[in-house]
Amino acid sequence: MKKFSIYFLLIGVMLQSAIAQQKNVVLIIVDDLKPLINSFGESQMITPNLDKLASESAVFTNAHCQQAVCAPSRVSFMTGMRPDYTKVWDLKTKMRDMNPDILTMPQYFRQNGYQTIGMGKVLHGARKNDKRSWTVPYIEDTDLTYAEGYRMPANKDYQSEEAQKLYDELASKYPGDPNSDKVWLAVNKEMKKMGVRQSMEAEDVPDDAYADGAIALESIKQMEKQRKARNPFFIAIGFHKPHLPFVAPKKYWDLYNRDELELASFQEHAAGSPRFAYYTFGELKNYSDIPPNLTPEGAVQEVKQRELIHGYYAAVSYVDAQIGKVMDYLEKSGLKENSTIVLIGDHGWHLGDHGLWNKHSNFEQATRTPMIILAPGQTKARQITAPEELVDVFPTVCDFSGLKIPNQLQGVSLKPIVTGEEDRLKDAALSQYPRGDRMGYALRNDRYRLVEWHQGGDAQKGIYNPDQVIAVELYDYENDPLEMKSLAENSQYSAVITEMRDALKNIIEQ
Repeated sequence: MKKFSIYFLLIGVMLQSAIAQQKNVVLIIVDDLKPLINSFGESQMITPNLDKLASESAVFTNAHCQQAVCAPSRVSFMTGMRPDYTKVWDLKTKMRDMNPDILTMPQYFRQNGYQTIGMGKVLHGARKNDKRSWTVPYIEDTDLTYAEGYRMPANKDYQSEEAQKLYDELASKYPGDPNSDKVWLAVNKEMKKMGVRQSMEAEDVPDDAYADGAIALESIKQMEKQRKARNPFFIAIGFHKPHLPFVAPKKYWDLYNRDELELASFQEHAAGSPRFAYYTFGELKNYSDIPPNLTPEGAVQEVKQRELIHGYYAAVSYVDAQIGKVMDYLEKSGLKENSTIVLIGDHGWHLGDHGLWNKHSNFEQATRTPMIILAPGQTKARQITAPEELVDVFPTVCDFSGLKIPNQLQGVSLKPIVTGEEDRLKDAALSQYPRGDRMGYALRNDRYRLVEWHQGGDAQKGIYNPDQVIAVELYDYENDPLEMKSLAENSQYSAVITEMRDALKNIIEQ
């Protein structure tokens, strides 16, 4: 009997040791983040914490989302499947309505014995952030603890006294929880009608008076709880900013001199591009202060452009500070050494280039977003210029965690690149965007972007039908980084187009 007790004791110790050695996953998602940071060769924004993380990580400078809008992009990278598989191409369609049994990243880690925790904006595009994905009930903004003396921001965003008072007055007209999505949407419409839904706010408040500051603190609390319990965990931390409205504590606005901020140098449509490649940035126009600041032609006036750029930069610097808090905790707690840390944006953002604002396009500024990976035991930073995709995140974190990569995933593990065994794993990244009954497919390699617009629906079914191609664009980033002219009609580039079209056909038909 004594031998059996010792045997089971040893088994218990071995199991505990195995659990302790399992690699945690910390997935940080930043909404609408474009790569204007120092580690990507830019200097516009003040992001010391992102720069520090990049200085010790694998930095993918040519990474692209699969569709430049929140829900389709997030459903894609959280399942490792492209939008034509998930069937989520807009903000209304819900993931499991189209694919009831689709497997999400946290769901897979949960199945493999991990504690899975999510908070903020993560699985936008799934009902209630997909309850079956999390072992810990999903942490909504209504569940967060805000700074002492502050409550949840009015309409989820604003902390000014006037906004709080107005929200209370408007919300009292509607039955139910004043912080529910139903009441929020109703009040949102009321505020817009009244002309008081602003695109930005710069209140002198603590970081955790807004949601992202409270999310950073809650994520630390949750990770510490799992550390003490010696549980392997997967945590998804979804920061809301710099998504509109641009709200951030005043100290982050004070980092910038608005008069010195540069406007987009090319604000025209690219020569040779189809008109339907563009849009009228309705998301921005939903804010009350935008319509009065448009030119007769519908462009944002220069003064307002500079104000919006200021707001975007301030919001990024604010999120950067919250990322710094998370990284400081991981360092001091010792979790950093046993965690795969991945930081991504869900897509980029237009700041006036091509006359566009928001995302919603197949252009570079919409599809390209930061991707930074810090693996356990990593000692050397790497900068990777080869094209990669957000759909690669799921297999990558599985690989670093020692989990079998699910066979159906459409991305590839980037572990060989992160560790330095390989320099590239694919030759191009694919993004797509719908315009009515047209679907534009954008293939980006090291130098070029080929965009094909298909009309008829065959491509979404995995059938490449050349008869349904109604327009083609080609951009050369070596000679034309601003996408000023499409070269699709230039015979000198016919070989490039043929090669890229064959690659696009192969991906569509996979």
